[in-house]
Amino acid sequence: MFGTARAGTSHDITAIPGPWEDANGQARAIRLHHRGAVPALRSAMLRDRKIVLIDRLGWDLQSPDGLHEIDEYDQDETLYLIVHQPETGRHLGSVRLLPSTAPHLLGDHFAHLCLDGVPRGPDVCEITRLVTAPGLTRAEALQVRRQLSIALFEHALEAGITRYTMVTHMPWLPSLLSIGWDAEPLGMPAGEGVDAVAALQIFVNAATLHRLRAAWAMPPRVLPTAWLRPEIDRREQAAS
Repeated sequence: MFGTARAGTSHDITAIPGPWEDANGQARAIRLHHRGAVPALRSAMLRDRKIVLIDRLGWDLQSPDGLHEIDEYDQDETLYLIVHQPETGRHLGSVRLLPSTAPHLLGDHFAHLCLDGVPRGPDVCEITRLVTAPGLTRAEALQVRRQLSIALFEHALEAGITRYTMVTHMPWLPSLLSIGWDAEPLGMPAGEGVDAVAALQIFVNAATLHRLRAAWAMPPRVLPTAWLRPEIDRREQAAS
């Protein structure tokens, strides 16, 4: 699901002329496993998830220590795409990716939203916990969401993902569709008012990525080519 909090000030991110700029601590995107390196950044992400999703939006989620939002899907191999400021360690936005061939939110809790069954397969991945940090201005949050959108497509095209699935609250559906994704509903929404939710699938292709990059004046690449997956890197090196 998608969450954002726009109230407040920018604090140490006084200006972000472009989240893709690699200068003066400007924001960058990385891929990070839950168990992996940069524990301070992971902790900052989980703290912001707690502030946005539990404290501000009032979702009935888990916070084992009262500081971080974390659930059974935040496992060692869970992968996150994170926009951050390298110099300050500031988390600006992130998204959690869950493989559809393993336990995931749509399959475990929201299967009733899928008219023809939950999409599953090695090429299908679920988008969850898409959050922008509290304290960002509206313009800054928009920039971070755009960078995350590009990162999602870059990662998918490299990882062999052809479709993303996700569950969203209906009030946020128009803003999600306005991003420019090639998306379609998986079934009818359930619930009423602000609590109504729906399931979507988002088709991944290079044409959409190129269109979004051009529309937002993004650079040729947002994610670094190297990413934090040491167990995979070791296997690939051994096979070469």
